[in-house]
Amino acid sequence: MDIKLGSGFPSGALSNLAPHKFTIDGVECGSMEGFLQSLKFSNPDMQREVCKLTGKYAKSKGANKNWQTKQTLYWQGKEYKRDSKEYQELLDRAYNELAKNEKFKKALIASKGATLTHSIGKRKIEETVITSQEFISRLNKLRAQVLKEK
Repeated sequence: MDIKLGSGFPSGALSNLAPHKFTIDGVECGSMEGFLQSLKFSNPDMQREVCKLTGKYAKSKGANKNWQTKQTLYWQGKEYKRDSKEYQELLDRAYNELAKNEKFKKALIASKGATLTHSIGKRKIEETVITSQEFISRLNKLRAQVLKEK
């Protein structure tokens, strides 16, 4: 099952661009994409605004931010090196919060038994805030947890 917005349920609903609200560290997010794109902005006020976004608008908001040169991302005034353990922990926390969203949970449950892929994702950490492998491994982990709780 290839995860991408615009494809049928549940794959489209598992996309980072899908409108699933969640809160992390007191910041309301409209989608995981909004959160991920916000990491490219060092200003916490701007991050809060970007976090609210969904879909392609969220994706385009951070498209021209050149974070790759320094390989540094930001969350609430703190710098994160892209290849750091701390950054991976931040991603884990965000996805754990997303997994509290009922619509997202239903999509995870509906994907039971499917092999998840993300063909449009990038593979090199230097090029993207989350690689396709980082994304899919988190979805698989969350799906296993949700199915266990069910």
